[in-house]
Amino acid sequence: MLQELRVSQFAIIDSLNIEFQNGLNILSGETGSGKSVLLKSLALLMGEKASADTIRTGCTQATVEGSFYLKHRPDLKKNLEALGIEADDNQLIVRRIISAGDKSKVYLNGVLSPLAQLREIVAPLIEVTGPSAPLIEMTGQHDNRNLMSKAYHLDLLDQYAGHWDKRSQFESQYHNWLEMKNQITDFERKSQDKAQRLDFLKFQFQEFEKLDLQPEDAGLEIEIKKLKNSSKLLQFADICDQLVYQDDDSISARLKTIHKKALEVAQLDPALQEKIVVLDQAQTLIDDAIYAVRSYVNKIDADPEMLEEKESRLSQIRKLQKKHGDDLTALMDVFNQMASEIKALENSDQHLEQLKKQAAILELELRKQATEMHKTRGAHAKKLATNVNQELLDLNMKGVLFDISVTALDHLTSTGMTDVEFLSQTSPKDPKRPLSKAASGGELSRILLSLKKSAGKSAFPRTYLFDEVDTGVSGTTAEKVGRKLKEIAKGQQVICVTHLPQVAAFGDVHFSIQKSTHKDQAVMTVTELKKQDRVEEIARLISGEKITKTSIAHAQELIKECQM
Repeated sequence: MLQELRVSQFAIIDSLNIEFQNGLNILSGETGSGKSVLLKSLALLMGEKASADTIRTGCTQATVEGSFYLKHRPDLKKNLEALGIEADDNQLIVRRIISAGDKSKVYLNGVLSPLAQLREIVAPLIEVTGPSAPLIEMTGQHDNRNLMSKAYHLDLLDQYAGHWDKRSQFESQYHNWLEMKNQITDFERKSQDKAQRLDFLKFQFQEFEKLDLQPEDAGLEIEIKKLKNSSKLLQFADICDQLVYQDDDSISARLKTIHKKALEVAQLDPALQEKIVVLDQAQTLIDDAIYAVRSYVNKIDADPEMLEEKESRLSQIRKLQKKHGDDLTALMDVFNQMASEIKALENSDQHLEQLKKQAAILELELRKQATEMHKTRGAHAKKLATNVNQELLDLNMKGVLFDISVTALDHLTSTGMTDVEFLSQTSPKDPKRPLSKAASGGELSRILLSLKKSAGKSAFPRTYLFDEVDTGVSGTTAEKVGRKLKEIAKGQQVICVTHLPQVAAFGDVHFSIQKSTHKDQAVMTVTELKKQDRVEEIARLISGEKITKTSIAHAQELIKECQM
């Protein structure tokens, strides 16, 4: 839901703040009051390109900011999270800054973002139902692009038929099938180079096998260094032995002297007895350390042949590292990958046949599901067309007939095997034509209104913008348009620009758009109308500039009837 719209220094808008509500939001104003400017600012929130020409005269930049409530749109919160944009408070704030030189910046919750991301999140996509439903869908007398899209036609029919879960599952399986087909193509393309690749891999694999890498090879360099310096290590052990035991003034002899003196002193003060215990421990620790050093050094095999063998092995490992990886773990990974690829290549023919068999089975299943969906689409298309035509009659569109063409395809697509197109005819004698070729702008708007009324609500709530959908109607028909807009607005948000009192009276909230002149500049203001102000605005819509007691009474009665 669009909660708030803030606009500053944009066209004839100096500063504007509108707080929209749930349900039906009405925007009304005199011709030329600036309704189109307000719609242009809303279009910027949906990802329309910005132009420096829209900056208010005398200003350096314009700003358009919209706040959306996302509590009931987990799909969009997930999309924002994937883009690294936080929406923990269920809010999405879209900010457009337009500067001179056609420079424009887009911020999503304060994060500088490309225009494409804004369109992905907010803009009216062709797919207006299901998980890809936009936050805003804009419709009007001259903006019914979705009605021209066959993809939209199919989506709307599937929404009506309750196909979304089936279609989502089908699409997932369809992409798995495409991946299998791509693998098959890739296998077949590579089959010519298979033998050459296999020979090359086996040659490299033999190098690895011959070397027979082991985890302990990680310490090979240290082992070689130890062997090369074995004499120094032996010399160190001899020095330790001499200093601790052999010298007349050895460490061991000194410790014994200290221990003897300590025993004598301990007789003078018994408290010292427990403090000299560590002297015995020190002697034991020194003895253990010298023994450990001597034992370790004596195990070093200074055999020149062993040294040469280890150096040769290290040299071979380093050659492999230059080709395949920096450390032993990387080399062993490469070895395992080679083994897997060799096995795959040696069994590729068998694997290819298995893959083809799996793809064929999945294709049969997909065709079966697609055929079932096609049948139910055909049945629901008839029901939907009947409902839409009933709605059109209710809107006094006599002679205009709506139909849905459902044609079976011979090939699979991500949505099944069905081509769907909305058609209309101006009279029973005329041929059925695509909407884009048969219907006028006003007819398209009311066909769209009838479709939304007939198809029911989509899986996710959103904001609908209707721009003068009531153009060309009056009287009872206008009242019916207003009632249908009111019904669509239940549980969703509808923002409707209208000049008809019969439509405006159905609004849950009503805004008046006015244009005035200040310091030789046009200024647009939008005011939320309360009670008597709203009555007067609807009275103006009824009688024009001259508001009479009769038009006031008529407006009061109209509001009362429409809000019942």
